[in-house]
Amino acid sequence: MKLKKLSDIKAKQAKPAAVPPAERQTAKDDSEITALSLQRGKLSPAMEAYFGKCQEKLGFVPNVLTAYAFDNAKLEAFVGMYNDLMLAPSGLSKLEREMIAVAVSSVNRCYYCLVAHGAAVRALSGDPALGELMVMNYRAARLSKRQRAMLDFAAKLTAEPWAIEEEDREALRKAGFSECDIWDIAAVAGFYNMSNRVASATDMRPNSVYHSRARG
Repeated sequence: MKLKKLSDIKAKQAKPAAVPPAERQTAKDDSEITALSLQRGKLSPAMEAYFGKCQEKLGFVPNVLTAYAFDNAKLEAFVGMYNDLMLAPSGLSKLEREMIAVAVSSVNRCYYCLVAHGAAVRALSGDPALGELMVMNYRAARLSKRQRAMLDFAAKLTAEPWAIEEEDREALRKAGFSECDIWDIAAVAGFYNMSNRVASATDMRPNSVYHSRARG
């Protein structure tokens, strides 16, 4: 048998030609944010400042905020709830709250939230693989008993909310969560179930920059 030359093998394994930027899947995600024709409304000084803060800290304004900008009252309500649930003091760490966001979004198959919050898990954990595991199947990740109990509850609350019983809450207590923590787990899961449905209903697209963030 004639052995193939290494050079021939490498030639066959050459990288495919790069897809031109204008033809990439994300080409229009930063300009056509939703499938609805909604014009940006007049924002309050507080929301204008909030957009400026996002631009300064992140380098961009998350598309979900731009999507809500057609109605300042709706935008302020969304931002207020997000800031309270995701950034305010809690017995849940910021990473744990982002993990809930991704686990819920995985059940709901929400493209926007899986991309955006998957990137947040990668960044906060310093472990790119964890972000991918949360997106695909959190049960395959090597999680602590606390994290697994938290995500099992959030996933069940998403898929079968009517099936939540005292034994589910007791499982969280046994994992070390306080009564306030259980409320926060439920509130974060509930918020992302709402957000997932709005994002899916409007075909909301995540900022293209999220795809490459915190990948090692």
